[in-house]
Amino acid sequence: MKAITSVPADESLVKNALAGDDEAFVLLVRRYKRKVFGLAARFARDTDEVEDICQDIFIKIYENLGKFRNDAPFEHWLARISTRTCYDALRKRRKEKGLVPWESGHYEIADNSSGERQAAEQARDLLERGMARLQAAERLVITLLELEEKSIREIAGMTGWSEANVKVRAFRARQKLKRILEREYER
Repeated sequence: MKAITSVPADESLVKNALAGDDEAFVLLVRRYKRKVFGLAARFARDTDEVEDICQDIFIKIYENLGKFRNDAPFEHWLARISTRTCYDALRKRRKEKGLVPWESGHYEIADNSSGERQAAEQARDLLERGMARLQAAERLVITLLELEEKSIREIAGMTGWSEANVKVRAFRARQKLKRILEREYER
């Protein structure tokens, strides 16, 4: 009979990391690395930028670990810090460089027929141009709601906005994106 290895709970790892156990923090990083990288990839333009954002996220997690109150799952706390860090990176990049292209690169077009593939690529390019023209908060709410498929409640928890504010921001961002896409399509 095989021995069952228990996986330490997040709260236990946090407690141990706060007590100076670096390996406990390494286990937390390993456990959530994919989720953090996946989220950061939605907001970054290239691999180097994704890695920089992820590094910033895990540094913030480490520096603020003592502020984790354990009144909600650690994963929610991590997601909130991750989302805010991605949002800050978007705002910083927009401020530094003006409009930047939205490079998804994360989606494959399923159908191989050349006509449908070309139409799908044109639609994706149009959407990318439209997303690039949105403000950071608008891109954030559309990305979390539509691409990450987060609920209004989850987005509110991640961003610190009220649920009503998330709904209003999402509505306005969709309307703005619609106007942008209509103008782009007419060109």
